[in-house]
Amino acid sequence: MSEDDGIDWSLTTWEGSRRAQLRDAMKLTLTEKWLAVEEMADWARATIASRRERGLPYIDPYTGERVSGTAVREEPPTDAGPS
Repeated sequence: MSEDDGIDWSLTTWEGSRRAQLRDAMKLTLTEKWLAVEEMADWARATIASRRERGLPYIDPYTGERVSGTAVREEPPTDAGPS
């Protein structure tokens, strides 16, 4: 493997990756950004519906509370604080 293999190694760090994502997002038009938000919302609703149908726990998007699933046996949370 040569030194000049065409990889921009600055993008392989957390900071470099984040900057690249921001640069890409800044290139989108308002319509493209709005479409992306709608697609993410559709995916989130479908995921919640799927988990609800399968009896798995999920986070209620309207209350932010965790809804226990019926297909999974879960231990109730303990009220004991840190010792």
